Amino acid sequence: MTLRINCWSGPRNISTALMYSFRERADTTVVDEPFYAHYLRVSGREHPGHQEVLDSQDQYSDRVIQNVMMSDYATPVVFFKQMCHHLVDIDLSFLDNCSNILLIREPSLVIRSHAKNVPDLKVSDIGLDIQNFLLNRILESGKAPVVVDSANLLTRPEAILKELCQHLEITFDDSMLSWEPGPKPEDGVWAKHWYKNTHESSAFSNKEPNRDPMPEKFLPVLEEATILYDNLKKYACKGIE
Repeated sequence: MTLRINCWSGPRNISTALMYSFRERADTTVVDEPFYAHYLRVSGREHPGHQEVLDSQDQYSDRVIQNVMMSDYATPVVFFKQMCHHLVDIDLSFLDNCSNILLIREPSLVIRSHAKNVPDLKVSDIGLDIQNFLLNRILESGKAPVVVDSANLLTRPEAILKELCQHLEITFDDSMLSWEPGPKPEDGVWAKHWYKNTHESSAFSNKEPNRDPMPEKFLPVLEEATILYDNLKKYACKGIE
């Protein structure tokens, strides 16, 4: 039986690094943002490389679910890097056949970074509202939510990955702690617009993030996002030493 892992993240949130981490496992296939073209089609949002993304993927979520999410894979584990804000006009019943991780990050850092490419940024663009929806869906099902705060993952990667693997009922592998720098064959065509820092990395890096003053126009977004983030953070993995 295939273990299908959805990592539900917002943008600018080390989700690509976590995908590369899982890519190092011999038992795992990784898939990069399978609903991106669907999201651009139904939302009308303009992103860098917009048409190229639309041309690179199936734009209809029902076919993505059937042909990507529920497809057969050569490995027993499949890791789907997902953006929460891509969950627009999608039948969510496929989630019940997957293990779902919520990857969160301090919203002030996300907003500063993402606004460079999305200057009219709203809370819905960083996915925290959808992450809270998914959190409530998991809680209502009686399952324990699996929430990973990127700050913890960056400072204590081995401890957090060990707990994450325990939740997923797979064995932790030391190979998950590093990877070769550079692009990967699994990268989406949008990588050239978004993945520069990750392509220069070879492990989870705890360098000091940009904390320049928040542009005033994004302060209302930050206020709303912080409330949503704090609710998710209560469930964050503590790590296994």
